[in-house]
Amino acid sequence: MSELPAAVTIYEVGPRDGLQNEKTLVPTGVKAEFVQRLRLAGLPIVEATSFVHPKWVPQLADAAELMELLGEAGRDCPVLVPNERGLDRALELGAQHIAIFGSATETFAQKNLNRSLDEQFAMFEPTVRRARDAGLDVRAYVSMCFGDPWEGAVPVEQVVSVGKRLFDLGASQLSLGDTIGVGTAGQVTDLVDAFTAAGMDTDQLAMHFHDTYGQALANTLSALQSGITTFDASAGGLGGCPYAKSATGNLATEDLVWMLTGLGIEHGVDLREVVATSVWMAGHLGRPSPSAVVRALAESGA
Repeated sequence: MSELPAAVTIYEVGPRDGLQNEKTLVPTGVKAEFVQRLRLAGLPIVEATSFVHPKWVPQLADAAELMELLGEAGRDCPVLVPNERGLDRALELGAQHIAIFGSATETFAQKNLNRSLDEQFAMFEPTVRRARDAGLDVRAYVSMCFGDPWEGAVPVEQVVSVGKRLFDLGASQLSLGDTIGVGTAGQVTDLVDAFTAAGMDTDQLAMHFHDTYGQALANTLSALQSGITTFDASAGGLGGCPYAKSATGNLATEDLVWMLTGLGIEHGVDLREVVATSVWMAGHLGRPSPSAVVRALAESGA
């Protein structure tokens, strides 16, 4: 498969997107160790937490305490900020990388952001501008790129329009999310083609897949064939979305690493260390990891 990239970057979202929907509250010290273990396993980017209001995501209410506990290493870990108040908190703690989280659909924008589809850009513009003025790197997530539980299929042109508007605020990368995991390989190809036709380069795009219908790896392969080289993944397959009940676990980091290794694509991650970390975290959550590779390797003792 010579058309595939030689190397990819795995953007680890387990400590933030993976834990945010967990009902079992994880102690701050355990979260800090989770981040540190993932970094030691070779994951180049580990998103640590979110500065969303604790009322909405109680699991991440300790964001400031976590960042202080992580110290200097934590400043290199991206954090999600929903608005200028979240940015203020991130700046106070010395964060160097932030992410904003927009919606490709009207209904999810209202439910997740309490803004209309158009109003979200007015909310994000000063946040991104201030972050860039302060020298921070900004990533933009766009959710519901393949389907919305309230609106159904999302037109490709709508996703491209929203995505470009978010990116053009001043982001360095746009992560396209299959929030409820309904995407298929053909849709991935069509969406990447539409973005490149609209003037974006594949190195400005990342993919964020959920495995609700078991399509995350197939969609990843399609994205690789389209030239995408950054993939979001969550250790152990943790994750979901607190505002979309049909959003099940993220693409598991271990499953992604296993496939990339089999394809001969460089990723720099120590699979056994990530598996051990996911088994350890599963113990704290009181349930087994949903990752097929974690289950297989843990049961075999490999």
